[in-house]
Amino acid sequence: MIDSTEFRGKAAIVTGGGRGMGAAVAERLGQGGAAVVVNDVDAASASAVVERLRASGTEAIAVGGDVVSGTDVERMVRETVDRFGAVHILINNAGVLKPTPVIDIEEEEWDLVVGVNLKGTYLCSRAALPSMRAAGWGRIVNFSSTAGKNISTVGGAHYTAAKAGILGFTRHLAKESAEFGITVNSVCPGLIDTEMVRSTIDPERAKAYADSFPISRLGEPSEVAELVAFLASDRASYITGASLDINGGDLMI
Repeated sequence: MIDSTEFRGKAAIVTGGGRGMGAAVAERLGQGGAAVVVNDVDAASASAVVERLRASGTEAIAVGGDVVSGTDVERMVRETVDRFGAVHILINNAGVLKPTPVIDIEEEEWDLVVGVNLKGTYLCSRAALPSMRAAGWGRIVNFSSTAGKNISTVGGAHYTAAKAGILGFTRHLAKESAEFGITVNSVCPGLIDTEMVRSTIDPERAKAYADSFPISRLGEPSEVAELVAFLASDRASYITGASLDINGGDLMI
């Protein structure tokens, strides 16, 4: 049973929260009592998620913006602090997946994929840190992937490189931030049943992958959301700099 008071008094930003795993995380944190800021480059999708959150009793606002834009990110954090007093929890979920082989990756596409996944994680973390330091408490959860530890199942090398970079960034920021009461961790999902995955591979290929996993199905966004909620809570207060796998046994190291 979900503790509806676990995140009471906490404000959480979820980037890329307009769909998929981000939306599931926003809903789960709201169920735990957090005030939730849903960010997405698609402002309409962020607003739709906020409508659902409010209908279930969660205090929530939508803030459209691109995580690759320092200006947009600073505005997102400023609006959060103005509305809720602080940023306590940051979920760096925003991501872009492209399956392009290296020989065919144009520079613009490389910059997009690495920018959204890796630069966005850095920009949002940097912007949220002053508020967390002032509060003496903070949780940053970054979205890496099994790609960060091996290679991507369906994405290209730019996606793999970005997700590996997130793991290094997570470790480094965790060491810098521990003295301020801030933990920084990564989750590493495998193949999760999201719109992004379904738009990248056809149903037959998705089934073939699922059948090859020890737990022979795709993961559910709600399952990833449970792991994220744990890392964002006081239950995980002695975990930092870690990368937690959730992949149905697809990658065991």
